[in-house]
Amino acid sequence: MESLLASPSVYRASFPGASSASRSPSRARLAVTPAGAGARARARSLLRCGAKDSILEELAQDDMVNAVELAQWENGKSINDIAASQGIRIRRHCRPNVPLKEIEEELGAPRNILEKIIWDKEVEVAEGHAKKPLKEVIEAAGQAPPARDFYGALASAFKRNGMPALIAEVKKASPSRGVLRENFNPVEIAQAYEKNGAACLSILTDEKYFQVALELDVLMDLELEHGSFENLAKVRKSGVKCPLLCKEFVIDKWQIYYARSQGADAILLIAAVLPDLDIKYFLRICKELGMTALIEVHDEREMERVLNISGVQLIGINNRSLETFVVDTSNTKMLLDMHGDTIREKGILVVGESGLFNPDDVAYVQNAGVSAVLVGESLVKQDDPGRAIAGLFGKELLH
Repeated sequence: MESLLASPSVYRASFPGASSASRSPSRARLAVTPAGAGARARARSLLRCGAKDSILEELAQDDMVNAVELAQWENGKSINDIAASQGIRIRRHCRPNVPLKEIEEELGAPRNILEKIIWDKEVEVAEGHAKKPLKEVIEAAGQAPPARDFYGALASAFKRNGMPALIAEVKKASPSRGVLRENFNPVEIAQAYEKNGAACLSILTDEKYFQVALELDVLMDLELEHGSFENLAKVRKSGVKCPLLCKEFVIDKWQIYYARSQGADAILLIAAVLPDLDIKYFLRICKELGMTALIEVHDEREMERVLNISGVQLIGINNRSLETFVVDTSNTKMLLDMHGDTIREKGILVVGESGLFNPDDVAYVQNAGVSAVLVGESLVKQDDPGRAIAGLFGKELLH
């Protein structure tokens, strides 16, 4: 997995005989130089061990190689221990080729729905790598038309309307609510959103939990190779001009490059899943590609972590716990009361997420300090999702 702490190239460099089928996050360790040696020396040592074309080859020339996580890993901490030290409760199994039963014998069953999604995503991403190698995906991303300015679109819409800019979500279903719209046509919904004032669009790309698979004839028309990004590509090719957010459970840089190759202008990064080092690394990839990262937080610990990372432009505050699915819109107010000054000083735009159904809800989070809202369920369930935007805001949006 091409996150910094779950990279197959790192494992191969440290354990030449290891394979993805045998390694375990509870056993995997880096131990290549004595404790106390400089971080750059550690990176150079790994490179001498054969970690060519690896993440560490890039980091050897970069200050990120001094990251605490790398030293912790070298000194005996597992991937999951490092994540837990940052307050991350979602574990990784890092063994996509091992049967789930064997993984559960060691780690136990997934402790909540988010952990289950991430375990399945590890398998899905490994399959994506096998079908379309990273090198090909990077090349395809480089050939894609330039990314559109997601951040700029939100800032302009906020100024234009005097109300939070709308990121309207295109989705058929969700794990918490089930199927939201039986008659689901992603292009028609996207076009209706744009026509009625959405500043940006969010496209769900998870197939298993959000039911985004298309019909066979659509797959044939699109000639795509990976099963969960077709809606994104279809909307991009439809002529919709709004910047597009790829709403995905990102654990691997392959997903970011693939999203860019399919037309994404922005990507979601979830702080409840990703250690700080992965967020920093993925932010750099986004910058390289001209993409915007929407970094999602749920609680004070996650907010504090993200505010300590440079280069953050957008923070989404999700009022829904991804572990329990309980929604509490006061979560937005609480976090912005605590950290609003820092956010404003850094020029970060805040996006309110979940639990927004009417003008009072939008006004509540706006008064708390958000500049945009991401809304899906309350729009897509309506007969006319586009016209539902005026009902959500209490007026028609200028666009």
